[in-house]
Amino acid sequence: MKQEYSIKPISGYVALLLAILLLGGAIAGFAFEIIWLGIVLMILFILTCIGFTIVYPNGSCVMVLFGAYKGSIRENGFFWVNPFYLKRRISLRARNFDSEPIKVNDKLGNPIKIGFVLVWRVAETYKAVFEVDDYQHFVLVQSDAALRKLAGLYPYDNLEDREAVITLRGGGEEVNNELEKEIRDRLKIAGIEVIEARINYIAYAEEIANAMLRRQQATAVVSARFKIVEGAVSMVQMALDQLSDKKIVDLDEEKKAAMVSNLMVVLCSDKDATPVVNTGTLHS
Repeated sequence: MKQEYSIKPISGYVALLLAILLLGGAIAGFAFEIIWLGIVLMILFILTCIGFTIVYPNGSCVMVLFGAYKGSIRENGFFWVNPFYLKRRISLRARNFDSEPIKVNDKLGNPIKIGFVLVWRVAETYKAVFEVDDYQHFVLVQSDAALRKLAGLYPYDNLEDREAVITLRGGGEEVNNELEKEIRDRLKIAGIEVIEARINYIAYAEEIANAMLRRQQATAVVSARFKIVEGAVSMVQMALDQLSDKKIVDLDEEKKAAMVSNLMVVLCSDKDATPVVNTGTLHS
């Protein structure tokens, strides 16, 4: 398989001077009625003008002669090349592609919407022109396919898959690096360099978004309750130990049970407890 190689064309200013001389000679030939000389010099002048090409900074020009690749110009400037070359200009500048969120299924089959941003540029002009039909369309299609494949490798979160270490929502750099690697492997054939690929939007699809939101809220509530109960038990145990160690009051098992019940209600309740003052004895 051929690879890109650079060519060093003739300076355009030298060819411009030659073109001016040819034009002057053609005019002189017609003026002195040397028609054949004027026609020949005019044809040479036109061919010289066709060979001029300008390559802008961070640009390139691919040269093809009757279907054969003759090289690429990667230096910027004013040049002259064979007038029979077919010239195709390729930009080497970095480009952004901000995809619209697409609907896909994650590893568990949940419909989600996910989007990404891609920064890329042409690295090899030969591959970009001759290995694929339209390298810009190729980038869009293969990037979309890579994103769909990535979404199927991981769950959205670990609510259903507790053993999932990496999720789309929480994977961060690991997920982005995997996406970047997948896109880079797909675009290598087209000579495209992937500078950066990052997920910039991810959410559940509309049809399950409300249900999943309620589920997340319920999970958060359960987790919070677990922490509250865990803390309350520790505080009750501390209170009983302090009362026993300092011999403030001697509680039998029934009174301990009542005290634990009251403390757990106070500590775990959603609302502030309303105290009831007992003015009698402990046994009343």
